[in-house]
Amino acid sequence: MSTAAGSLQGRVAFITGAARGQGRAHAVRLAREGADVIALDICAPVSESITYTPATPEDLAETVRAVEAEGRKVLAREVDIRDSVALQQLVADGVEQFGRLDILVANAGVLSWGRVWEITEEQWDTVIGVNLSGTWRTVRAAVPAMIEAGNGGSIVVVSSSAGLKATPGNAHYSASKHGLVGLANALAIELGEFGIRVNTIHPYSVDTPMIEPEMMMKVFAEHGHYVHSFPPMPVQPKGFMTADEVADVVAWLAGDGSGTLSGAQIPVDKGALKY
Repeated sequence: MSTAAGSLQGRVAFITGAARGQGRAHAVRLAREGADVIALDICAPVSESITYTPATPEDLAETVRAVEAEGRKVLAREVDIRDSVALQQLVADGVEQFGRLDILVANAGVLSWGRVWEITEEQWDTVIGVNLSGTWRTVRAAVPAMIEAGNGGSIVVVSSSAGLKATPGNAHYSASKHGLVGLANALAIELGEFGIRVNTIHPYSVDTPMIEPEMMMKVFAEHGHYVHSFPPMPVQPKGFMTADEVADVVAWLAGDGSGTLSGAQIPVDKGALKY
């Protein structure tokens, strides 16, 4: 999937979780298409219950360098998407600097493991608080600026394959990602009158720091029958998808070529969800 070079020229994109992984890939790809970027990441531990290494300020600085290398401007800030005041200030500062807001890629999210009755309240509250409530706070901060700009626009909510199917061993994550579908679908109806489209993408098996092979193998070793809920990708049965491949889909949804889509759920899974 490709978009015409410069297809987002003059537009401004707000991307959360932008310090590394999918978020950085989305920022760089949208900049390559001509968009200036507002980039956000917490760049710090989210909770003791999240065991993989968090993004750092150096990671966010690298995203800034990568966007600027594409010839675009970027405003980057260390913000927790659970902080409504900081989110609203960042959006206000971004609109003041760039003059408009056209695209939101709600990408920030976290993952932990455990069966429903064994996860801690901190695990539940962290995953739901970041993935679902944090995305709602992000949308609440961004949407008024998009409406005010009067240019229509596109919101891409990064859900997961776990937002379309059951994933034993991380039901709290799956619940948060299913919740994003309901949020996005309602928002698509509410924003239709303003020409703003809202869609969710559902990546599967993407090579980012969120993937903890040791933790996954531990879960599968203890509960072997869970493996069947995590099938191979027919188009790529061995290995992971790259963040750049997901960014191709995000760039398409951000641009005019996907103008007929709103309220859609787009699997980015190379066929895995058909098992």
